[in-house]
Amino acid sequence: MKKTLSLKENHLFRALYHRGKSAARRTMVLYVMKRRDQAVNRLGITVSVKLGCAVVRNRARRRIREAYRLNEARLKSGFDIVIVARKAAAEAPFDQLEKDLLKLAGQLSLLEEPEDA
Repeated sequence: MKKTLSLKENHLFRALYHRGKSAARRTMVLYVMKRRDQAVNRLGITVSVKLGCAVVRNRARRRIREAYRLNEARLKSGFDIVIVARKAAAEAPFDQLEKDLLKLAGQLSLLEEPEDA
């Protein structure tokens, strides 16, 4: 099982927004940038005040983090990843969040290829 670190510093988020690749779906936007350290990924989740009160924002953040955790083994290592929640993430069912995350990861070549293929 891989270990993912938190991305917390503002300058790292800004660097990803400006230099990273991005893809968007109805529930979220995914920003990705390759790192020199190949061992682990760093994950940051952003939820705007526009999404709702603190309870709604924290719930959206927890659900996105869980969708990432469940699919972490399918992702390549050595990336900085920022997930920006959109308004639809607050009402979307969990399986939709998971599908959107995997779809975006596939678009950005973040998914591992199966070894059996």
